[in-house]
Amino acid sequence: MSNEPPPPPSTNPADYDASKWGNWFKLFLGTMPPGDEAEFREAAFIQREAGDIKNSEDWRDWCFQYSPTVIFLRQQIQALNGDLNSDNVICKRCPARRNESGRIVGLMSGGFHPEAGILICANQMRDKKHLEDTLAHEMVHAWDHLRWKVDWDDLKQAACAEIRASSLSGECRWTREFFSRSQWKLTQQHQNCVRRRAVQSLKNRPACKDDVQATKLVNEVWDSCYTDTRPFDEIYR
Repeated sequence: MSNEPPPPPSTNPADYDASKWGNWFKLFLGTMPPGDEAEFREAAFIQREAGDIKNSEDWRDWCFQYSPTVIFLRQQIQALNGDLNSDNVICKRCPARRNESGRIVGLMSGGFHPEAGILICANQMRDKKHLEDTLAHEMVHAWDHLRWKVDWDDLKQAACAEIRASSLSGECRWTREFFSRSQWKLTQQHQNCVRRRAVQSLKNRPACKDDVQATKLVNEVWDSCYTDTRPFDEIYR
C-alpha cells in the first residue's frame, strides 16, 4: 500500500460537472480521488437544489401531519410555550463545511437555533424517514432548550443534549444502523450509535479541540443523560 498523500482536488470545473455521466461512473466505481469526490458531490447538490428543497418541504409537512414522534414532540414543545411549524422549520441546501485551506471536511443534516428555529439540510435528506429522524433530533434540542435553557456554548451541556437527541430521535434504531451505516453489531448497538454520533456532533463545535476532548465530555455526562428519556416515557424508536 502506498504511503503517498492523495492527489489534490482537480482545478478543472468539468471534473465536477454533475451532468457528465463519466463523472458519475468514477464516483460509483470508486476511482474518483477523495478530494474530487467531495467537490463533485457539492457541485451536484447545487445543480439539484430546487428539487431537494421541494422534496424536503413535502416530507416535513407529512411529518407534522402524520409522524407520531414529530406530533408528540410538537405538542410537548407547545406545552412549554413554544412551537415549531413550516414557518420556522426551514429546508435549504447546506454548503459543506470547509477548513482554512478551503478543503471540504464535513457535511451536516440539520441544526437548531434558539431564535431562528430548525434548519433541515435538503441536500442531505435521502428519504422521508431520514428527514423524520433529523427533524426529531432537532426537536429534542428545542424541547431541551425550552425546558432547561441550555447554554449551547457550554460543551458539557451540549454533550448531554447530543446524547439525548441521538437516543430519542430514532436515528440510532437498529434498522437504520444496519441498512444505512453498515453497523452490524447486535449487542449494545443503540448505546454505541448514540456515543458515536454525540462525539461526532460535539467534535464539530468550534470550541471543541478534538475527538479526545469530545469523547471525554460525552463519557462524563453519559450516565445521567442517556437514561433521561424526557419528554418520552422510554426510548420508543
